[in-house]
Amino acid sequence: MASEWDGLVAICAANNWDEVKLADRHMAEHLAARVPVLYVDPPISHLTRFNAPLVAPSLKRPRLRLLAPGLARYTPLVPPKPMEPPLLPLTGRIVRRELRGVLRRLGGSVDAVLSTWMFVDAYGFLGERVRAYWWRDDPVAAAPLWRRSAARLAAGDRRLTETSDLVLSVSEGVTSELRSRGVDAAYLPNGCDAAFYAGVDDAPDPPEVDLPGPVAGFVGHLNSRTDLALLEATANAGASLLLVGPRDPSFEPERFAALTARADVHYAGQKPFDELLPYLKKIDVGLVPYADGRFNRNSFPLKTLEYLAAGRPVVSTPLPAVRSLRTDLVSLADTPAEFARAVLREAHLTHRPALAAERRAFAARHSWDARAERLLDLLGIGNDGRSG
Repeated sequence: MASEWDGLVAICAANNWDEVKLADRHMAEHLAARVPVLYVDPPISHLTRFNAPLVAPSLKRPRLRLLAPGLARYTPLVPPKPMEPPLLPLTGRIVRRELRGVLRRLGGSVDAVLSTWMFVDAYGFLGERVRAYWWRDDPVAAAPLWRRSAARLAAGDRRLTETSDLVLSVSEGVTSELRSRGVDAAYLPNGCDAAFYAGVDDAPDPPEVDLPGPVAGFVGHLNSRTDLALLEATANAGASLLLVGPRDPSFEPERFAALTARADVHYAGQKPFDELLPYLKKIDVGLVPYADGRFNRNSFPLKTLEYLAAGRPVVSTPLPAVRSLRTDLVSLADTPAEFARAVLREAHLTHRPALAAERRAFAARHSWDARAERLLDLLGIGNDGRSG
């Protein structure tokens, strides 16, 4: 007898559902409009609440939650330090046992497992037809950011590449490199929630933000990926800065404090995804101020398309992912002086209706809906959840 959960896609996510809303959660929500989806949080322990307070709600029962029709979420609970080598075999056994139990409770079958997990093997125990490695970030270059061993991350990357039927990469360059090695790889860039950002100009003003125009804004993680010189140059050139997002406290603390102490700079801190529109309303130009480095060169910043979906011009460093969009709607600049000049130039074009409409239309072609359709096509799955 058929189950509503037949043809399920299990996403073994890189990020807990309760953290910053990133690509895995966007994909799950839009994919679930087409096929049943099980979103599996990274395994956590009871101690996680102390070093990652945002995930504390994940520990509440039930750990299997039905979030929407065709969309379930599960949080594996494991002993402390689950990714440390001595405990990793135990972590794997617990996760496999728990997920088999989840599948029995849902009563369906699994068409595909989409994994980002570097250390826990998510393949083979759910009876999936397709095993796909979702290559969202360069794991070796990410070692300092993730505070993990580069050697262990490289080994995890090799394991996933070798045991997956398909590798889906956000980087055109990485996709080409994998194909040159005989790996079945496909380019699947990040997208944007175009419908969400369409209402930005009708949002209320954030009461705590009082900045003279033009306002250049950055929404995202503030960490070693960020080139502070670009932000400093922008402020020095006469644009106000609005910064929104979590900050790594070890990242240039004195320099960041000096920047945010300025009267024309406001740091709003981390905001939930659903509360971003008022801050984007205040922005005249969206910034992608990423330093040149291997991690950034192989990444695909969500914010690029999100600014465009809000109708805002974008100034970015010349990342390959931005170039891959093949549009002149994003201005590229790679020195602080050029970056600041581009911000001031684009600020004068912010509210031209025709340009704003062109930006939104471009972003809509790169929506998460379009990415979900593309993913199903790559996995060989129809929108009815059945294999093609």
